[in-house]
Amino acid sequence: MIEIGVGLVAGLLIILALKFFIELPFKIIWNSIIGAAILYLVNLTGILTIKITFIHALIVGVFGVPGLILLAIYLNFIK
Repeated sequence: MIEIGVGLVAGLLIILALKFFIELPFKIIWNSIIGAAILYLVNLTGILTIKITFIHALIVGVFGVPGLILLAIYLNFIK
């Protein structure tokens, strides 16, 4: 009886781990698309010019507005 419970728990953990590893690339891609759209909108204003690359889009997509502000500061004032 205990073997069945251990097997079910192990199976459930494996399924959850697979779900996580399958969803992760799609989440990264989605965040990058959103980040690229935000960078495009910022570039349309003309106030800041930030080159749209995968890394920049990923930073903005993951960290949101604080990531955009830090990226703008880094690219326009520090670099």
